[in-house]
Amino acid sequence: MFRGKNYKESAKLVDKQALYDPAEAFDLVIKASKAKFDETVELHVKLGVDSRHADQQVRGAIVLPHGTGKSRKVLVFCKEERQQEALDAGADYVGAQDMVQKIQTENFFDYDVVIATPDMMGVVGRLGKVLGPKGLMPSPKAGTVTPNLAQAITEVKAGKIEYRLDKTNIIHCPIGKVSFGAEKLAENYSALMGAIIKAKPASAKGQYIRSCVTASTMGPGVKINANKQ
Repeated sequence: MFRGKNYKESAKLVDKQALYDPAEAFDLVIKASKAKFDETVELHVKLGVDSRHADQQVRGAIVLPHGTGKSRKVLVFCKEERQQEALDAGADYVGAQDMVQKIQTENFFDYDVVIATPDMMGVVGRLGKVLGPKGLMPSPKAGTVTPNLAQAITEVKAGKIEYRLDKTNIIHCPIGKVSFGAEKLAENYSALMGAIIKAKPASAKGQYIRSCVTASTMGPGVKINANKQ
């Protein structure tokens, strides 16, 4: 895999074998960030569970103390009488059956989060095949199927993120921007890790957190000692 000069320079700062304390790890991520834009900092957590089993799924949502630094567009599915309420709360797009058709016929995906009221799930369910693979399908577990529209929209806009296992038993989440500084990144990291640990399935055996790596968009990965908070 071809790596640019900046990446190679940044990689020299990181000891690939070392496990860094969180504060030190985020300090390194910031030092290693050489891009000309404010890079997103991501966390990749490998868990000792098997996502193929329903009782070992790890999924939830959390409002990060300092948000993600990214403004997120919200699409809301609700009945007509609640659409103004959703717009007033800050939704970017609101609709019902008309929005289902727009997604099906126009491939409309200019949003980051989909929220739906419970009475709309019969309609939204038809979009499972297109929203599901993009990770956009609303779910009660993530707080995106809810009668409390204003609260759900406000939380997403404030930096609420969803965490969920992929097929390789890894959770990938943005936890802020390089410009946040190491302290705010470490606080967001602690909040997310606390939620992941709390969500440990009762059926999970052995070591739960196998590895924890952070990296900026264009930077090298830095391994974090997940036992240190």
